[in-house]
Amino acid sequence: MPGRRSVRGAGRDRGQVAIEFVGMLPFILLIVAAVWECVLIGYAFSLAGNAADEAARAGAVHGDGACAAAAGDHIGAAWGMDVSCGLSGNVYKAKVRLTVPVLVPGLNTNLRIAGDGGAAKEKE
Repeated sequence: MPGRRSVRGAGRDRGQVAIEFVGMLPFILLIVAAVWECVLIGYAFSLAGNAADEAARAGAVHGDGACAAAAGDHIGAAWGMDVSCGLSGNVYKAKVRLTVPVLVPGLNTNLRIAGDGGAAKEKE
């Protein structure tokens, strides 16, 4: 008869979904960690570019000391920031390098992300 289950097969696959979930959980967590790391890399590019632009604007008006300070205002200490500022012709340039963290800021890799900015030199 269609639709009737045999007594012998009833309940044999009980708990199968739980076992499959436990088996797939490490892969799911690995994919989540990889996506999060990609988000951190993208965020590091955004932070470095913004900090370099702000540093170049401040440096164009106030000089080298203001350049490094302006970059530091936009970046937290956990990102391992390195700033270089200087005048190139009539353009004040700033380069900000950040160390990309592993999953959380503070656990850093050797991967460095750089952002460049420039602003026309202004007289006070």
